Amino acid sequence: MKLFFRMLRAVLGPVLLLKEQLTKPKGLVRAAAEQKKIDRECESLALYQFSTCPFCIKVRQEIRRLSLNIAQRDAQHIEEHKQALLAQGGSAKVPCLQIKHDDGTFQWLYESSDIIRYLQQRFAATV
Repeated sequence: MKLFFRMLRAVLGPVLLLKEQLTKPKGLVRAAAEQKKIDRECESLALYQFSTCPFCIKVRQEIRRLSLNIAQRDAQHIEEHKQALLAQGGSAKVPCLQIKHDDGTFQWLYESSDIIRYLQQRFAATV
């Protein structure tokens, strides 16, 4: 069964990545000072993701639409990121948005719809 899903992923993965490239949304255009402020805020965020995960693609598309410079961490191929996600976030599930708060604590936000809602609430209103 594992082999079947690996083969399915090998076949569908490139198709999903091509679709992502072909359907890239236009990013929001902000004044330079406002974009700089947003970029600074995004330094406290990191998206743990797999490149061909449909839910991760959905989140990456929203990140592009909102013109956010959020670090993306490959939790599929980079063991260090996978272990951090598991040890600190509690689950190796993706997508997961790591949010560093001002007091130095971290919040791990799972579920693509929750991540998108968080990003829209935090950054869409600044346009």
